[in-house]
Amino acid sequence: MKRRLDLQEYKEGVLSGNRMILSQAITLVESNLESDLALASLLVQEILPYTGNSLRIGITGSPGVGKSTFIEAFGSMILEKGKKLAVLAVDPSSQKSKGSILGDKTRMEKLSANKKAFIRPSPAGQTLGGVAAKSREAMLLCEAAGFDVILVETVGVGQSETSVKNMVDFFLLLVLAGAGDELQGIKKGIMEMADGILIHKADGDNLAEAKKAKANYQNALHLFPASESGWTVPVLTASSMSKIGLEEVWKMISSYEAITLESGFKEKNRADQRLKWLDENLQYLLGNRFSEHPKIKSKLQAERIKIQNGEVSPLALARELIAMFFEPTN
Repeated sequence: MKRRLDLQEYKEGVLSGNRMILSQAITLVESNLESDLALASLLVQEILPYTGNSLRIGITGSPGVGKSTFIEAFGSMILEKGKKLAVLAVDPSSQKSKGSILGDKTRMEKLSANKKAFIRPSPAGQTLGGVAAKSREAMLLCEAAGFDVILVETVGVGQSETSVKNMVDFFLLLVLAGAGDELQGIKKGIMEMADGILIHKADGDNLAEAKKAKANYQNALHLFPASESGWTVPVLTASSMSKIGLEEVWKMISSYEAITLESGFKEKNRADQRLKWLDENLQYLLGNRFSEHPKIKSKLQAERIKIQNGEVSPLALARELIAMFFEPTN
């Protein structure tokens, strides 16, 4: 049986940029085992002073928009600029088998082969926000390991996808042109949260449609309230296949970074994100403790059939279970 690393070994391995130990540390923070949760908490606390120096970029968009293709091309360009790059790619988990395809490494072959890049696919599991439950912790570990830029690829545009906004500095929305109803297909909430919109696959026969879509998106953005950061959201076009427009995307993100650093918005935003992270952890830990409570599990099992048959109100049972959870123990 493989020996478990101790706290100091994890810390020293991560801070020295050891890829194998970094991967093991991310596996540790993703674990739901009680013993792992305690060690993971200590590790994140230990590496916290060495975090915060990277540029965090969230990348979202509907399935088929080419997020992985874009990340491979864009990431390769970032590496050419002498940056160290980490990619946290979240794969959709099956709600039936709870399994995950975890195919991002095969979709980013060139990037995976580059020693200056670190790609970590993680299953989204039951998380609604389109990012893995422990993506924040994984991101902090990558920062402590010395990565300059961290790309967080999300599952796709969904009901709670916008939670990715709460863990990155810049939120890039990828869209496609040519469908004729682009704006109807994108949720207003996600457009309001985007710091930049990129019309992807803008090449060949699709180039004219991309230019038309760009004008449509620019017009639509005028209807939205001004951003708290004071930033005007740009709409760009790019092709990962032909490498056209990628440099402009980097200039846009760099410009945003400079503006928000100078205004103090970047640190304010990160401070707000840390509070949201606290709220999420409280909900997660309380939820775990609640579902593992012996009396709660027994009562749920006994009452489940009544809920299914419509004999008991789910709200009434929920209130009863909450009261049972918080009743004083002698």
